[in-house]
Amino acid sequence: MGKKLERVLVIDVESTCWEGDPPDGQEGEIIEIGICVLDVASGDRLAKDSILVKPERSLVSPFCTQLTTLTQDRVAQGVSFERACGILKRKYRARHCVWASYGNYDRCQFERQCHARGIEYPFGPSHINVKNLFAVVFGLPREVGMVRALHMLSLPVEGVHHRGVDDAWNTGLLLSRLLLASRAALKVEAD
Repeated sequence: MGKKLERVLVIDVESTCWEGDPPDGQEGEIIEIGICVLDVASGDRLAKDSILVKPERSLVSPFCTQLTTLTQDRVAQGVSFERACGILKRKYRARHCVWASYGNYDRCQFERQCHARGIEYPFGPSHINVKNLFAVVFGLPREVGMVRALHMLSLPVEGVHHRGVDDAWNTGLLLSRLLLASRAALKVEAD
């Protein structure tokens, strides 16, 4: 089956984190997978979802809760990482569509965690780094954070920054604006 190009699956993960190094015996692992389904033709964000993932090799620190609003009790109700990857494959057909994230962290974290757990990577090879794309499109000397990118386009930050579901939704908006603006510019040049 070929790549489906009519939709982009925008992903943002939140992982266990600490102010400094992780405590002995713990490692950063995904605790939330935020999802935004973006329609390429219209630029509309069609759906959003949050998959909470129960950590297996770490605990949610107070720093992590302050940053993400996620608590240990809340993520303990989540699904296993393996099941979360299965949801991405079955419900969202992640292996058969282009996916995007704001930066490479999300892609690298999935690769690391899948490798460490012996779990099949849920995505196909086509990944869009929206953070990099934004900087290139606007000719910036360096990449900027998602909140700054939204402000540069006079767009509001919707929801809670550092919640995967909201960051995926906001990244979907940024990607939508980049796609629609480039399409409009190309159409003007073609006329």
